[in-house]
Amino acid sequence: MPRIAREKSSSGIYHIMVRGINQQDIFEDDEDRQRYIETLERFKKETNFEIYAYCLMNNHVHLLIREKEVEISKILKKIGTSYAYYFNWKYERNGHLFQDRYKSETVESNSYFCMVIRYIHQNPVKAGLSSMEDYKWSSYNSYIHRDRQTMIDAEFFLGMLSENKDLAIKRYIDYMNEPNNDKCLEIENKVKLTDEKARDIIKKIGNLKNISDIQRLDIEKRNSILKKAKEIEGMSVLQISRVTGINRTAISKA
Repeated sequence: MPRIAREKSSSGIYHIMVRGINQQDIFEDDEDRQRYIETLERFKKETNFEIYAYCLMNNHVHLLIREKEVEISKILKKIGTSYAYYFNWKYERNGHLFQDRYKSETVESNSYFCMVIRYIHQNPVKAGLSSMEDYKWSSYNSYIHRDRQTMIDAEFFLGMLSENKDLAIKRYIDYMNEPNNDKCLEIENKVKLTDEKARDIIKKIGNLKNISDIQRLDIEKRNSILKKAKEIEGMSVLQISRVTGINRTAISKA
């Protein structure tokens, strides 16, 4: 069945979510997160898109982007290919890193544009990770500290709030902290396996009597089992690590 064509934005603005394949983490440490941001900056200069917000979570990224000369699909392909090459090289792994089809929605009104920025910046709060102010891997603070060099095109949003810079920043902070029920692109986990089910599947794949037996196998046999496990829908690298006792880096490399 052919895929449904993506809706084209009349404003050129899209809210994008890219995800790790099978819910896999796409950032193992802060070096990885910094590399992704540097990749965004590099291709922003190359393709001349505008970016209004971003937030890096463990296994997905939210972006609010306006395409200009280059279509959004080509922009994301450049970013994804470059980062995946780095990630695979660093962790000595092969294969896809990102879910094949990124999620996107068009942003056609000022009110929805504002809501998307708030939704993106509140991701760490809703996930119980951090306050917006303290989270290092989003664009929240780029709107407040305008004296710092940043890739965020903040003037577009701040100009909606006020022509006065200080008042616009105050209104921005107030708006970001308003209680809300914002819902934009949510991650839909259609299949989620219990740990017990995951153990049974892995034992069946490897013809193992006990799940701990996988730790005593030679690396080639172990990696063959792990690779097949990662292809099971609803089974994440984190869950495989949890039930087998094998660290996530080794599973990612398999």
